[in-house]
Amino acid sequence: MKAAVLKGKGQLEVTDFPEPPLAPGCVKIAVSYCGLCGTDLHKFAGRAGSRPVVYPVPLGHEASGVVAELGEGVTSFAIGDRVVVDPNWHCGRCWYCQNGKTHLCSASRGVVKGMAEYICPPVDNVYRVPGSLPLKYAALSEPLSCCLRGTDNLGALPGETVAVIGCGSIGQMMLQILSRIAGKIAAIDLAPEKEKAALENGADIFVCSAGGGVKEKLAAAGFEHIGRVIECVGHPSASELALDIADRGATVVLFGVGAPDAAASLKLYESFTKELTVKFSYIDPFTTERAVAMLACGKIDPEKLISAEIGLDELPEEIITRRYCSSGKVIVRISGEDPARRPLC
Repeated sequence: MKAAVLKGKGQLEVTDFPEPPLAPGCVKIAVSYCGLCGTDLHKFAGRAGSRPVVYPVPLGHEASGVVAELGEGVTSFAIGDRVVVDPNWHCGRCWYCQNGKTHLCSASRGVVKGMAEYICPPVDNVYRVPGSLPLKYAALSEPLSCCLRGTDNLGALPGETVAVIGCGSIGQMMLQILSRIAGKIAAIDLAPEKEKAALENGADIFVCSAGGGVKEKLAAAGFEHIGRVIECVGHPSASELALDIADRGATVVLFGVGAPDAAASLKLYESFTKELTVKFSYIDPFTTERAVAMLACGKIDPEKLISAEIGLDELPEEIITRRYCSSGKVIVRISGEDPARRPLC
């Protein structure tokens, strides 16, 4: 099958690759679309994503597609069903799984290599897509499900003041979610050109963090009491900024994926006197169905998040140049097939 195969650090080639075997209890899916994730860029640069990289391997995990074949014992799907996939498999037997922490499973592994013509994930990881939702948009389900985990951990209350640090595709998605929960929302980013998209996706103000003085700029705009902060960058400076602008008693979620050796400084006394709650957010336990529902019901606007649709052959150049992914979510067209959809009743 045709796939975008990562063969080593900085070595990505669209080439022929063996089809994954269809094991019992699994579903063979013809991939229609796959989103380009920031962790794909990390892997290309030689860093780990949610898990270590073993070469050679097709990139991608934000896949939507059509059921092409059913493994032995699978009865809950039919050939031709439109689906998305949670890429994170858990064993169900280890201590973490038995104690409700399936995303921390000792044997957890990725089961989607979506920049390829076919994937064969376990049936429990497959979710049906409603007829009203185009498969191009359905490919946003995986990053949205991760964002829902992040906002769940944030625990924002209706009407509360929230700050989002980082206005890439994930930050913009967070803004859309929080705009349906929070009161005032501040968006913060180093790049001033992100302002337009941030305001369109739900921010009330945009603060450029270049040059510092972020806390002062926020206070001047009436954001001196920020009860929730979510950081979507993965850089130490962004984590430190999140802790700095958080008000007394605030909750901070460090959502961004940092480099394995990255370390941020923590002002112990200040954090103590502010009694901060600091959380992290890892993958997407049991949020995929909610993500699909939000997309299908129009609670998330995909067009405000997608910066480009490209073909699989264009992926290596995009990863090098970041022509489109620097300003939003890039959707990679694998087959582009999307069976006839029916309107939402």
